[in-house]
Amino acid sequence: MSSAWSITAAVNPPRAVYLDFPLGHTAGKPHDPALQRRILRDTLEALVTIDTPGTIRRLPYRWAEDDAWKDLVMRPDPGGSGGDDRIERHPDPQYQYEEDRVTAEAAFERDGCPSCVFLA
Repeated sequence: MSSAWSITAAVNPPRAVYLDFPLGHTAGKPHDPALQRRILRDTLEALVTIDTPGTIRRLPYRWAEDDAWKDLVMRPDPGGSGGDDRIERHPDPQYQYEEDRVTAEAAFERDGCPSCVFLA
């Protein structure tokens, strides 16, 4: 499941479904379990019926009647007036728990870790 067509196409998974919803909402709109259920059923059906490798099936659902929502999520205004509520990025890895940091660093020291390249 993806809400990022260009990234999904670049990764070239064996099969995928695409939903033109804001990132983080790939399984549907909040508080709309009927829509979420339809999206999940369509996704599972697609995973069974797609038989050409690299196929990305676009699901027919829309976030809104028009694409005005994209103005806010695709072009945030860091000056504060556009509603951009993302937190500032940090140059160093952030861990929820100290144990997570220790585990990641140990895995990197032991046998390298493709997802831990930032520790090098």
